[in-house]
Amino acid sequence: MSIEQIIVEKLRTLPPQKQQEALDFVEFLQGKTSEKEFSEQEQKAGISALTIAEKWAGCLEGEPFDHSCNYAPG
Repeated sequence: MSIEQIIVEKLRTLPPQKQQEALDFVEFLQGKTSEKEFSEQEQKAGISALTIAEKWAGCLEGEPFDHSCNYAPG
């Protein structure tokens, strides 16, 4: 029996809430793997963290472009 089959079999015995937790964990692992692969690709390409971060600067609407300040809500 493969690992996938064992996981599916065990997953079916869990209540829906626990199945959701398992799904959340699997998605977390997928994200972690994607981030690691992305990071390794960027390192191989010789791209700095600053260059990567620059593409996200100002991406939130209504937020200040420069997030170097910590403005207290008022």
